[in-house]
Amino acid sequence: MQIQITKTTSPKQKPDQKALGFGKYLTDHMFLMDYDAEQGWHDFRIVPYGPIPMEPDAVALHYAQETFEGLKAYRTPDGGIQLFRPDMNAKRMIQSNHRLCMPEVPVEMFVEATKKLVEVDQDWVPSEPGTSLYIRPFMFTSEGQLSLHSCTKFVFCIICSPVGAYFAEGINPVKILVEDEYVRAVQGGTGFAKCGGNYAAAMAGQEKAEAMGYSQVLWLDGNERKYVEEAGGMNFMYRINDEIWTAPLVGTVLPGVTRDSLIHILKDWGYTVREERMTIADLMQAGHDGSLKEAYACGTAAVISPVGELNYKGDIVTINDFKIGELTQKLYDTLTAIQWGKAEDTYGWTVKVC
Repeated sequence: MQIQITKTTSPKQKPDQKALGFGKYLTDHMFLMDYDAEQGWHDFRIVPYGPIPMEPDAVALHYAQETFEGLKAYRTPDGGIQLFRPDMNAKRMIQSNHRLCMPEVPVEMFVEATKKLVEVDQDWVPSEPGTSLYIRPFMFTSEGQLSLHSCTKFVFCIICSPVGAYFAEGINPVKILVEDEYVRAVQGGTGFAKCGGNYAAAMAGQEKAEAMGYSQVLWLDGNERKYVEEAGGMNFMYRINDEIWTAPLVGTVLPGVTRDSLIHILKDWGYTVREERMTIADLMQAGHDGSLKEAYACGTAAVISPVGELNYKGDIVTINDFKIGELTQKLYDTLTAIQWGKAEDTYGWTVKVC
């Protein structure tokens, strides 16, 4: 893949690394490539960050034929830069694209484009503790038509943003509202795909939770609204006595990279991990009888977010005295040490950029 690089003549001023927030700032450049049925992927280029031309009748705007990913680049103690499991993000995007009738981006192409963009914008990778460069690959159809038919023209783009903690609470516990009115996904739908429509449909539940003083939503299954699935934008895991539970990947839950990584680590530590359905009634009962020891949401953006309170229809459970659990803290420390290059990567998950 020959990537043409056009560097900006007007570099942006870099933000204060101690006050990055999440997604507030964008780097100087972006990666772009185009697809059509005749040529496949072509015109690989890195250009200054800026608007992408789009026709008003673009199918992506009207019918949401769009997918995206999220991963990070980390500054290591020796000043180098590495990615974390970019191949898994690439494979997940292929699955999402298949569901939305979009062409796949080959894994090697996805990883190479990501590495090259990070290399070009390497000065934007922050070095303050807890910071990283968030990478957002996304793809949409650039074809214009108001009839609902398959498209043949697409754009793949990657943009980057230096970030700090996703939640204002950081690694401190958050309060979660269990959503019993709206649903996020049903079997046979797009719940396993990382596409914008899923997140747009989830906003009503998130706004409802925030209005009640809660940071996140815990979604239930879309059929019976009784089984625990995932948190807003993140997977949900919890410890019942000495077993770790999380919802199974049956088409309604995003196959998270962080989720998969934590399961590997937990099993290596000798824990039983049960990827099984649990009713919200049983989870709340475990909270009341004390067998629910810890709970946390997990994903690339926040890594791990401990859960200190669950509210289901006014029934409130406090988890571990609203303190981060010992296992949760150990998982966070272990995973982030691998990601930032402070511990040996025995799994082969990290990819060197420069």
